[in-house]
Amino acid sequence: MRRSHVRNVSLAAVAATVLAVGAAAPPPAQRPAPAKEPVAVGYGGAVASVDPDASAAGIEVLRRGGNAVDAAVATAAALGVTEPYSAGIGGGGYFVYYDARTRTVHTVDGRETAPLSADASLFLGDDGKPLPFEEAMTSGLSVGTPGTPATWDAALDAWGSKSLRDLLKPAERLARDGFTVDATFRAQTAANEARFRDFPASAELFLPRGRLPVVGSVIKNPDLARTYEKLGRHGVGALYHGDLARDIVRTVQEPPVRKGATREVRAGDLTERDLAVYRTKRQRPTKTSYRGLDVYGMAPSSSGGTTVAEALNILERTDLSSLSEARYLHRFIEASRVAFADRGRWVGDPAFEDVPVKGLLSQRFADSRACLIRDDAVLTSPLAPGDPRHPAPCAAGGTAAPTTYEGENTTHLTAADKWGNVVAYTLTIESTGGSGITVPGRGFLLNNELTDFSFAPANPAVHDPNLPGPGKRPRSSMSPTIVLDHHARPVLALGSPGGATIITTVLQTLTGALDRDLPLVEAIAAPRASQRNQTTTELEPALYDSPLRAELEALGHAFRKNPEIGAATGVQRLPDGRWLAAAEKARRGGGSAMVVHPAGRP
Repeated sequence: MRRSHVRNVSLAAVAATVLAVGAAAPPPAQRPAPAKEPVAVGYGGAVASVDPDASAAGIEVLRRGGNAVDAAVATAAALGVTEPYSAGIGGGGYFVYYDARTRTVHTVDGRETAPLSADASLFLGDDGKPLPFEEAMTSGLSVGTPGTPATWDAALDAWGSKSLRDLLKPAERLARDGFTVDATFRAQTAANEARFRDFPASAELFLPRGRLPVVGSVIKNPDLARTYEKLGRHGVGALYHGDLARDIVRTVQEPPVRKGATREVRAGDLTERDLAVYRTKRQRPTKTSYRGLDVYGMAPSSSGGTTVAEALNILERTDLSSLSEARYLHRFIEASRVAFADRGRWVGDPAFEDVPVKGLLSQRFADSRACLIRDDAVLTSPLAPGDPRHPAPCAAGGTAAPTTYEGENTTHLTAADKWGNVVAYTLTIESTGGSGITVPGRGFLLNNELTDFSFAPANPAVHDPNLPGPGKRPRSSMSPTIVLDHHARPVLALGSPGGATIITTVLQTLTGALDRDLPLVEAIAAPRASQRNQTTTELEPALYDSPLRAELEALGHAFRKNPEIGAATGVQRLPDGRWLAAAEKARRGGGSAMVVHPAGRP
């Protein structure tokens, strides 16, 4: 049975709180934010993330002899401090690892899982209709069993060289001493201010003195420092058993809402058993060949690996390097449209769904879908899916279903070491700010990852592989990707946040670097388009306001403006043996690329 406990409060109390927090307060301490550089080149290893403190944590580990896996865990833990609205131990993610010794790629599925009590009606109201997204998001109902700590444990156990206790030290120090608020953090806090005010632990942490944090001020998180210290001392099992597990369960089952709040906050059914039985999955990556290179990604429960691969296979027969910018974008948009049509019909948690991964990755299926694309016309969305089990050239396929909504926040980091090992790791708590609910006394937000499930079938006539179920992993678009050459040596690795736009961001960055001959940092910075089997394609302002839009509209494309799509990071192995780390120049305030020895060999 699903819980539906609700907390209510009066508007007068809200008004009183607003007046109170608006009162004068002493100015917080300030210090300069660390500098961000979008590109770095050198020896000894590299780290790229959205945040300089987090990238520096990974570089510190590499300089102390750690490997890429160690650096990735340290960077991720630091992001839990400085980018807590996107990542943290209350969420989950996907870890893709290249082992230089064996020249093989491995993955860890650390996706959150639904409670064992969940069924297809998880997000249906008493009237049988889907709950409003905003109501579902800010609730215990949306919280899945966190997978991030277990992911760190699995990766370190298989490939790490340092202890978790050592790797958490930089993040523990950062949480204790504080980090500097930048404009992006303040803007994200402002977007969540009303939610955070309704949960005392969130308000205390993210609204110091009851006010939005000032750019340049310092935010400390001693509760998270103590939580990290506990995990370092006792292992990540301390989150899945014992007092910390009980605190998580209590927070989900009895959301700690501010007295007087008017928000309707539904309780969830997460239990101590759900935490105790959680396991990550080691599984084979997806793989496809593209332009003589091997592209590895994340298999289901993520849709990233199969959808990026299918789109690349569709584009394989076209010489993208010779096309005009408009013709290139047309092909990219149409390949994305087709791949998303197939994603929506076929991809879900393979423990519950028969996902035809081999067919989705096959060149034969891609060719049967590519023939739908014309140079002088635009496909209509929602486009019907094809059948990868029985590919038929240009077949009309089954019944079309629209793409369901997916939140757009997450974070991605990429790391490499002096031995040639590489990690692409995407992690998330789903929406910006997750559920909005901080575990009291523990210093981290809980995810709202279960809202990645379809609340109801997008089209009742079409099987939806992404409905909730007991212990089921919601479908994800996270697309950590590693590209190898024909000698199975790394060429580049990358990934991005952005909900379903992750797939198109990774695809556009790959084609920009591999086909359009852009330097990696420029392929990341290039203005983006995102088509996800929808009636309109999203364009960033630099494309929306350019003459290219009119050229594409003349073919039949329709567009809407999106201020910002994704926020990628990547690393690249250069021919002379150096590493290049690359991040955003402007999106999310710019990213942070670092290398161990920028001046030359040690």
